[in-house]
Amino acid sequence: MLKGSIVAIVTPFKKGKVDEKAFGDLIEWHISQGTNAIVPCGTTGEASTLDYKEHYRVIEIAVKVVNKKIPVIAGTGANSTDETIEITAHAKKSGADAALLVAPYYNKPTQEGLYRHYKLVAEKIDMPLVLYNVPGRTAVNILPSTVARLAEIKNIVAIKEATGDMKQVSEVIRLCGKKITVISGDDFTTLPLMALGGKGTISVSANVMPKEISKMCAYMLKGQYDKAREIHFMLEPLNAAMFIETNPIPVKTALAMMGKIQEEFRLPLCEMSPANKEKLKKVLKDYKLI
Repeated sequence: MLKGSIVAIVTPFKKGKVDEKAFGDLIEWHISQGTNAIVPCGTTGEASTLDYKEHYRVIEIAVKVVNKKIPVIAGTGANSTDETIEITAHAKKSGADAALLVAPYYNKPTQEGLYRHYKLVAEKIDMPLVLYNVPGRTAVNILPSTVARLAEIKNIVAIKEATGDMKQVSEVIRLCGKKITVISGDDFTTLPLMALGGKGTISVSANVMPKEISKMCAYMLKGQYDKAREIHFMLEPLNAAMFIETNPIPVKTALAMMGKIQEEFRLPLCEMSPANKEKLKKVLKDYKLI
């Protein structure tokens, strides 16, 4: 379930509300393009600006549209353990195949606090759980030793590693072996992380070029490294463009330019600066996406 190209899908908005039709169309497109799994309500899905009702609805739509064709890994993490349990329970009830749990943000728990947080969620909700380590967003790093402790818990099955630190990734894989699946959380690290033994990526760029990222991951899993490396270098300008401003501003702007969604955000996120928008447009034109 947790391998290959997994898209951290955007949440389209229209006139202030979730654009359910555009969201469903995006999911259908991803399935046709070879995306291996869908992550609704992650960082790229602007989960932090969705209210509870919207959060649940986005997961429900994803499950319904996917219709068991590929896995749905619902973003359900929060900075409160009780809230995380509540959202994760609802995701399970909605039919999600797994849950992605970002490390509790802002309150900066200790490593023991992180361990207890994830352990309690795992005890309360019997479904596959994916740790999500992104210190640049959360201000806390799930250290390899803590991941190793959590890997002993049966339903903690994977970690999305978005530190950008291959030394840390290597240590996680060394300590955990086959007890946990390691997945890239940064597009620019997908190839090196998979070379270390990771199994795929939860990708921002896959929102824009899903077929190519799926192919790259498939080549890596088959050991066809030269072919994978060729795609990796081809994708680098796109990967860089997706972070020219705060994610998901560039990726949503790109999808709007491609005619797939409305260019709409929720404050405190806002539209791109004109200069950066022109840079993004040039990249998309170079790929013949617009």
